[in-house]
Amino acid sequence: MGNFKFIKTDIPDIVIVEPKVYGDARGYFMETYHQQMFKEGGIDAVFVQDNQSCSSKGVLRGLHFQKTMPQGKLVRVVSGSVYDVTVDLRKNSPTYGKWIGVVLSGENKKQLYIPEGFAHGFLVLSDRAEFVYKCTNFYNPQDEGGIAYNDPDLNIDWTAYFDGTFIISDKDKVHPTFKELNFAY
Repeated sequence: MGNFKFIKTDIPDIVIVEPKVYGDARGYFMETYHQQMFKEGGIDAVFVQDNQSCSSKGVLRGLHFQKTMPQGKLVRVVSGSVYDVTVDLRKNSPTYGKWIGVVLSGENKKQLYIPEGFAHGFLVLSDRAEFVYKCTNFYNPQDEGGIAYNDPDLNIDWTAYFDGTFIISDKDKVHPTFKELNFAY
C-alpha cells in the first residue's frame, strides 16, 4: 500500500499501521495519513477532529468511549512510549469483550486504527509521552463513558511493560466494570 503497511490484529477491525520512514543523516520524513492509501488498506474513515495530549510516566488514561456518538480513532505517539489498549464493545461482534494491547512509541512510529465501537486507553511507559490522535466524531463531554481500567474480567495486563505506580484521574478511578456497564454498541 505504498507508504503504509496495514497489519490486522487478533481483533480484525483493529489495524496496526506502520508508515514507511525515509531517513538519512538529516533526520527522517514519513506520511502519517493518506486518505486514498488508507482506504485501499481497508480503513475508510472520515476524520473530523485531531487531539494531542502530553502525559508523565505512569499516567493511565481510560478506558474511554462515547455512548451515542462513538469515535473511531487513529492514534500514535510522537515522542516517548505508551501501552495502548482497546476493548471491543460491539455486542454482536465475535470479539465482544476482548482487548488488544500494542506498544506505540516515537521510535517505532506505529499507529493504531480503532474503529467506532471500542473503548480506548493507554499507559505512559516513558518519562513523558506526546500522544496524537484523529477522531471520526467530535468529542462531547456529556456523552462520555468508561470501563474500569482494572476490571478483573477483562484482565488487562497493564504491568506487562510497566511495574511502577499508576497515576489515574479521579474520574477514571470510578468507572464501572465491564459486567456492570450495561452498555454495548
